[in-house]
Amino acid sequence: MQDEQIIELYCKRNEHAISETAAKYGIPLERLAERIVSVEDAEECVNDTYMNAWNHIPPTIPKYFFAWLAKVCRNLALGKLEWSHAKKRSAQIVTLTQELEECIPDLAAEAEKSSKELGTLLTGFLEGISKKKRLMFLRRYWYGDSIKEIARECGVLEGNVKTTLFRVRRDLKKYLEQEGIWV
Repeated sequence: MQDEQIIELYCKRNEHAISETAAKYGIPLERLAERIVSVEDAEECVNDTYMNAWNHIPPTIPKYFFAWLAKVCRNLALGKLEWSHAKKRSAQIVTLTQELEECIPDLAAEAEKSSKELGTLLTGFLEGISKKKRLMFLRRYWYGDSIKEIARECGVLEGNVKTTLFRVRRDLKKYLEQEGIWV
C-alpha cells in the first residue's frame, strides 16, 4: 500500500492504518530503535510511534511518511535511552555525539539561532552535497549505522567512509560559520 493511502486511512480514523504502517515500516523502525535501545524497548518505541501517528494524523499530514515515522521513533528511542540510563550514556551515542561536536554548535551558547533555523541550514547544506556523501552522513548521524555497514552499503572501503565523513563534517562547520553559527 502506498504512503498516501495509509495516511488517508489515518485521516479516516480507520484502524487498518496502524496494521498497514506496521506491515510496510515495522522492520526498519525496529532496526532504527534497536541501534539506540534494547530489543524490548525498541518494540515499545515502535508501538509508541504508531500511537503517535494515530494521534497526530490528522491534523499533521507528513510529506515524507517514513521520514516522519523514523523521526518520531528515533526521538522516542533517545528519550527512552536518556530515561533508562540517566547520566550513563551508551558508548555508540557518545561516539556519534563527539564526532558531530566539531561542526554542530552548542544551541545553548547560540541562543539567537533556534533549532528550527539550524535544521533549515543543515537541510540546505545536505541538499548541496553529492547524493553519496548525503547518504553516508544520514546513515551515520541519523540512523546510527556503523562505518562498516555504510561501507558495505555504498560499496567502498571503511577508510573511504571515514575520510568522507570527516570532510563532510569539516565542510558543514565551514558552511555554518559562513551562516553566522560558530562552534
